[in-house]
Parts: sequence; C-alpha cells; structure tokens
Amino acid sequence: MHAKALLRRPGQRVAVAVAALALLATAGVVGNRAADAEAREAQAQAVANRGAAADAAAAARGADLHAGHSVQLSEGQRKAIELQQAAPVRGSEFRANCLSSHRGGNDPIVKPGQTGASHIHEFFGNRSTNANSTLQSLGAATTNCDPSTDLSAYWVPTLYKNGVAVPPESVIVYYQGITNPATAKPYPPGLKIVVGNSGATSPDQNPSARWSCRGHSFSDRNFVNCPPGSKLETYLDFPTCWDGRLDSPDHRSHMAFSPGIGHGCPSSHPIAVPRVEFLITYPVNGTGLTLGGTRNGVNVTTAPGYTFHGDFFNAWKQPELERRVRDCINAGYICGTNGVPIQQ
Repeated sequence: MHAKALLRRPGQRVAVAVAALALLATAGVVGNRAADAEAREAQAQAVANRGAAADAAAAARGADLHAGHSVQLSEGQRKAIELQQAAPVRGSEFRANCLSSHRGGNDPIVKPGQTGASHIHEFFGNRSTNANSTLQSLGAATTNCDPSTDLSAYWVPTLYKNGVAVPPESVIVYYQGITNPATAKPYPPGLKIVVGNSGATSPDQNPSARWSCRGHSFSDRNFVNCPPGSKLETYLDFPTCWDGRLDSPDHRSHMAFSPGIGHGCPSSHPIAVPRVEFLITYPVNGTGLTLGGTRNGVNVTTAPGYTFHGDFFNAWKQPELERRVRDCINAGYICGTNGVPIQQ
C-alpha cells in the first residue's frame, strides 16, 4: 500500500470517528495500546461474524423481506456499519461520475418483473434500467456514467422538496479498498446488492442513512437543514465481504460488512471486494424534504430521510473492472474515471 490519505470529507470523518471510538470504549477495548490492537481485531471479527449470523437468519425471512428494502439489523451489524463509515479512506480507489437517468416505480432486484409495483426510485448510470432488467439487457444498453464501460445500474429513492421531485446534481460512485485491498477481488458480472432500511421507523434503525451539507461537517441519519448557499449531500456505503453468490433471498445475506481497514472478512463471507460508496449531491437546501418510500404497505412520496437505501446491479465491462481493481485497489492508488492513477 502506498502512503496516501484521502481527506475529501474530514469533518464528517471526525464526527463518525468519535462515535466509533465510543462504541469501542463501550466494548472495553480502549486502553493499553498493545492490548488495544489485539482487542480491536478480535472485536472486529466478532462483529463481522455476528452480522453474518444475523444475515443468515434474515434469509430465512426472505419471503417477507423480498417485498421491500426493510431489514431488522442486529446490534453487531449496526456497529459494523458505523465502524466502517469511520474508517479512513486510504490511497486505493477508482470512481465513476454519473447523472440521474430516469425515475419510476420499478426495482429489478426487490420486485423483478413487477412494473410500477415499487415506490419511486431515481436511477443513474444505465439508461435502460426497469423492472425487467437483466445482466444481458443492461449489457446491451448505454450509460450516462464516465467511464462508459460502467454499464451498472444504480438507484436510490427519489428525493422530493415540498412535494416536487428533485434529481441529483451529481452522483459519484467510489470503489474503495477498505477490506484487504491488496487481495480484493472484482465483483462478478450480475452481482446484486441492497443496503439501507426503507422500513425504518426511527433513525437508529438505519445506520446506513447519512445526510450532510456541502461545506459543513455535521451529519445526521435524518434530513439536515442545510443553510442558504449549501447543498444537500448523502453518502451510502455498501458491504465489502462476499460469500460467492450473485444474490440471496433478502438481497443482503450474501454480503457482510467488515469494520474497515485492518480488519478481514468473516469465514462465512471470505471474499473481500471493493466498497461501493455513493456520494450524491442535490441542488436543494432548507426544509420540506421527503423521499419515495413504502409506509404501511402503501407507496408514498413522503417517507423520512432515515429510510434512505440503495441498490447496485453490477454490469461493468468485466475486463475494465478487473483492470481497475488490479491497478488501483490492489496496487494502492487513487485513480480517476479512466482507471489510471492520479497520485504517484
């Protein structure tokens, strides 16, 4: 790993890191430095294993969870998500710059083949994404992402300001070396991942939700009131450990969160992959913000910010994805959209 540090959001990293340290202190691992490192490693493995066990239980409830993006997180899963958010991003990443393509009540992962059955989502990347999308249909279509070799489908619930839909101003999809970056593997074609909790009834039920304002360090799981002159932003992090399946009944249990740099994957999900992170900027501030969502079985446009969630359907041109993982993630470089290192 080359010695580099990415400091594009230091204020938010500090705020989340403080919370993470509090979690570690509660677990009794803040203390003597030598013992601290060993204890953190043991705790990280335990957290990952608990999360994997909870995911297996969730798979048994797949018939219920398949109806939406709702999920019941264990305490271990919540901690793993929070600790991974706090992990510093070092010099190992590449990215795709995308725009909103279209919106609609479709979800080819959660509600495949059911046109109009989902709440309203904002789709970016692949221009063809709909309820019937497959790896083959995505591969035959085009994208508004840079690079054009990223034909993946990405989507999140549509944002509304006073009842009016607001498309993102920009979407950056980062692929980051968080877990075992030197040996991380590229995603296989057709991998599907869902994160977040659309069924959350309070902020503590969705640690994946993270709202902030451009130019300001504060963040919250619910919408924040961005001051005039700033813009609303959200980060959404995907898990980094994989069990070898392209999908699972609940679209989650084939993946697991590892608590960040320096920690490996659980034995149930032994394959490290890059972390996908959405950074979405909206040209709005102030109040009056809601999301597309499903509340009490009804699709609405008035869901709260803490129900934010997202989907990733991998359709990269595989040789280009493999090159980027090898030359950027494995080699320890920050790369541009062309997959070429921009820091030496």
